[in-house]
Amino acid sequence: MEVGYVCEWEKRPRSNHCPSIPLVCAWSCRNLIAFTTDLKNEDDEKELSRMIHIIDTEHPWDVYSINSGHTEVIGCLEWDQSGSKLLSADGDGQIKCWAMTEHLVNSWEGTHSSAVEGDPIVALSWLHNGVKLALHVEKSGSTNFGEKFSRVKFSPSLTLFGGKPMEGWLAVTVSGLVTVSLLKPNGALLSASENLCRLRGRVALADIAFTGGGNIVVAATDGSSSSPVQFYKVCVSVVNEKCRIDTELLPSLFMRCTSDPVRRDKYPAVTHLKFLTRENSEQVLLCASSQMGSIVECWSLRKEGLPVNNIFHQRSPAVGEKQPMILKWRILSATNDLDRVSAVALPKLPISISNTDLKVASDTKFCPGLGLALAFHDGSIQVLHRLSLHTMGVYYGSSSGSSQRAGEEPAIKRQRTGGPTIHFKALQFSWTSLALVGVDNHGKLHMIRVSPSMGQMLDMNTLLRHLLFLLEYCMVTGYDWWDVLLHVQPGMVHNLVERLHEEYMRQNQALQQVLSTRIVAVKASLCKLSSATAARACDFHAKLLLIAISSTLKSLLRPHMLSTPDKSPGDRLAEICTKNTDTDIDKVMINLKTEEFVLDGPPLQSLQQLIQWVGDFVLYLMANLPNQGSVVRPGFGFLRDGASLGMLREMMVMIRIWGLLKPGCLPIYTATSDNQDSMSLLFRLLTKLWLCSRDEGHPQEPDEPLIDECCLLPSQLLVPSMDWLPINDGVITKMQSKQPLRLQFGKPCSLPGTNSNTQVDIFSRSPGSQRMDNLRCLHLGVYPTEDSKACTRCGCVTMLRSPNKTNAMKQWEQRWIKNCLCGGLWRRIPQVLS
Repeated sequence: MEVGYVCEWEKRPRSNHCPSIPLVCAWSCRNLIAFTTDLKNEDDEKELSRMIHIIDTEHPWDVYSINSGHTEVIGCLEWDQSGSKLLSADGDGQIKCWAMTEHLVNSWEGTHSSAVEGDPIVALSWLHNGVKLALHVEKSGSTNFGEKFSRVKFSPSLTLFGGKPMEGWLAVTVSGLVTVSLLKPNGALLSASENLCRLRGRVALADIAFTGGGNIVVAATDGSSSSPVQFYKVCVSVVNEKCRIDTELLPSLFMRCTSDPVRRDKYPAVTHLKFLTRENSEQVLLCASSQMGSIVECWSLRKEGLPVNNIFHQRSPAVGEKQPMILKWRILSATNDLDRVSAVALPKLPISISNTDLKVASDTKFCPGLGLALAFHDGSIQVLHRLSLHTMGVYYGSSSGSSQRAGEEPAIKRQRTGGPTIHFKALQFSWTSLALVGVDNHGKLHMIRVSPSMGQMLDMNTLLRHLLFLLEYCMVTGYDWWDVLLHVQPGMVHNLVERLHEEYMRQNQALQQVLSTRIVAVKASLCKLSSATAARACDFHAKLLLIAISSTLKSLLRPHMLSTPDKSPGDRLAEICTKNTDTDIDKVMINLKTEEFVLDGPPLQSLQQLIQWVGDFVLYLMANLPNQGSVVRPGFGFLRDGASLGMLREMMVMIRIWGLLKPGCLPIYTATSDNQDSMSLLFRLLTKLWLCSRDEGHPQEPDEPLIDECCLLPSQLLVPSMDWLPINDGVITKMQSKQPLRLQFGKPCSLPGTNSNTQVDIFSRSPGSQRMDNLRCLHLGVYPTEDSKACTRCGCVTMLRSPNKTNAMKQWEQRWIKNCLCGGLWRRIPQVLS
């Protein structure tokens, strides 16, 4: 494991940081990280600010800090399943729900709150939404995504009318109370509380898991290793508009170390209690500790036959009678004596843990999801097998020789300082288990890479297969794949993109349509990691914009007759343009029913900037066709992409028809001749190129006459620049080397990226160049005054407020309210950066 980056908080936490104050962090499926610190108020040192900090991993310096209003220390942070809402709970029983403001990752507001006054929260969870996916390692070689990633039958914790899952959360308090808050569709909050059992007792630690039948299981302990770990079944329902909670006692267990004469009094306190996964209430991890060390045990709930007295053996059994069964906790494995554990992280990857899967994982050396991480007070981290608890990998902390900075002495030669040891107080796995994030006792945030093979030597094909498997998983689930990119070296990019495309093409047509834009976004983010493929990343972004504009423009078309036709006007346009290979745009247009393209003037005029982008892009492609030689330039990927060229051809025909109705909506070209028909010229060249590449199985090279005509284009029309391409300023392109990267909050990373030295000239932007709104295709000026937002993934920039009032343009903008073209999240651009 290697250090990815270290972020240093701009305001130091208290120097006399009390070890008992918990620091908490949580990692969402959209690669947002939330963590807490307690900072002294500069005016009044006795007053503590309970802060929640939220960052996206691609821009870790851009932190959004919430003064939470919690009166006591925050002990729990929980993301919801979509990664857009966050729960926080404190030592006074206060629970608060936070949500994005205007769908911006660096702007949050409190939406709801509930409280159990004066009763500290020890466990917190969102109710389950009923969505569970299983990842099958043994079928990683299958060509069908449905076999690799199967949907598991799982019931939501609570359903509304029609089976829709109800949002809400559940918490366990230190006095043995379980409290539930439900979010009703009208925005109201419905809350209730109930005792876990009749005899309430102190609950020092607890955890929450879910069963496939929609029930909730709570594990609780009073903190003493000599006391039993109790389990309770919790059922939530709504009766007569009131929340009802029913609890039931389940089998309990005593830790094995308490029955061992050698260790009976060695580890008096239970310090960590966690279910191995939230969807598996039958396996639990326990850690007992003392001031000197710890021991970890893994337990499993099994059905066993109830032994029957011999007197009943003589009786002949009745027909169909079976041996009575009971549920009993059995220990699966236990560690030897360990150093003192300070934090535990469990994997989120839902791999199946059947014997077959575990054997395949062992044979293929596929380790993500198999290991759990233990952080120790000496600063080290161990990754243990989640069932056998055997050591799979070790990270020795920032003082080790493996992560020392250039020019430093080896760790063994350096004298140890007398100061307190840096260790992790909170630790979390990413959603593919390929990275760890931790907060240390000095309040610093650390990111650590976790190898897919856990340090074992792998050949390149096996490593590529593992990364491809996880990229496919992210594509199917919609989770962010940033943590997978941490392990992609520049030399792997081309092979990964090609293999991903091959696997995608093997899926059925319906699934391909669902994943059509997502795979383009994955390819774009991969291509940014290598200077050799950086131009292709531009092509993939342009393809996303092209698909979006095409679907938007076609959606404006309406059939002329009220009777429902077999095909929509957009489908008929695509069919006619595919069959008619004429290079004359007017002859293609004659075959269409022009009455289906009749639109009012204002919608057409408001869409002019999108129509202009289509016209400019066709001109750019054709003008740069002769330049596609030794250096791969933006646009190269379209030369053999028959589907995209056909899409451009369809839009040229559509725009031509609209131009007859509203000449002001036509794209504007700067031509050297007054009588030149620019659209006809470009359509003729585009059609010739499309004819060469429409058969994707056997593409042809453009012939010499076409190349010669394209060479003359710059003398006939003014070719536009590529300033509409987004520029990614994230950290991922700067993390390809194995050296630790040190960052500081509030200070953007200024280290050169991997592709800065060999960057294609066309990407460069002078300081005085025009800024672009990449979605509206508008120039914002050199120093924009409008508030803007940028995509956390691709860097696409757009204005925060809409300048448009027409319905057609609002329809376009509504597509990108929550997410960017590539599916990335939005962040407000600070004024100093914009």
